[in-house]
Amino acid sequence: MAKLWIAVDWGTSNLRVWVMRGDKVLAGLSSDAGMGGLAPEDFESVLIDLIGEYLPEQGRTDVICCGMVGAAQGWQDAGYTGAPCPPLNPLDMVEVATRDPRLAVRILPGVKQVTPADVMRGEETQIAGLLAKAPDIEGLVCLPGTHSKWVFVRQGAIEGFRTYLTGELFALLTRQSVLRHSTGAGWQSEGFLEGLSTGLEREGGGFADLFSVRADMLIGGRSTDFLTAKLSGLLLGSELAAVRGLWAVDNVQIVGDARLAQHYQQALEYIGATVVLHDASDVTLMGLTQAWNDLSEGKP
Repeated sequence: MAKLWIAVDWGTSNLRVWVMRGDKVLAGLSSDAGMGGLAPEDFESVLIDLIGEYLPEQGRTDVICCGMVGAAQGWQDAGYTGAPCPPLNPLDMVEVATRDPRLAVRILPGVKQVTPADVMRGEETQIAGLLAKAPDIEGLVCLPGTHSKWVFVRQGAIEGFRTYLTGELFALLTRQSVLRHSTGAGWQSEGFLEGLSTGLEREGGGFADLFSVRADMLIGGRSTDFLTAKLSGLLLGSELAAVRGLWAVDNVQIVGDARLAQHYQQALEYIGATVVLHDASDVTLMGLTQAWNDLSEGKP
């Protein structure tokens, strides 16, 4: 019988866990006990509360973790591997001392880039899962999120990447700036395409175009649904313009949840790119499984 082990994706806001028997999922568990609300001494008890009933009483169970659990503010700082590099190397995993003798916890490191300075933590595991799913993939991988990542992959390695604060900027502008008076929870596709076109043309967006979201309501009578989508399009168009200045974007793999990924897919197809979507949860688990298999087999 294949060995029991635990796969953990521990982010800033949420914790996702898969109880595994070899490559088979026995149970999927989740919690809102993200890294952002925990002190280092809290992590073990939070994990035990979630998985305790699945742990054998005898022996130690491997727990393979990725994400912000390995940040300086996390359970234990797992450091970074320098790019260019393979997305995962089981020998780089950091072992965590635990009070419970049933646990053998290891955290995967992130990846750093010296010039221009950039880091990722968790996305490298998704890249590893994507390559486990399709080993021949080369080129640009987009990972949408609060901080979106664009990663260039070649011959199974992360060669370079850039991070864009597009999602965080959208949240800040709609919640804390004057634009909060012109935006809301709705969405109108025509507004998104108008903003996207403008953002792409400006090759960096232009602050005057952002304020036009407010002016469009005051003098143009635009709805908040239209203007929310327009602001998103402006920011995403600016992001794509910057990426297009760095890499060819003819073919892009997108790793993300369906809601956010669809906006990136629409934007990329608008500029003529071919896009393939991959579910973030699926490839994260595939990456963690790859790391556990490599560790079990003693692969470097």
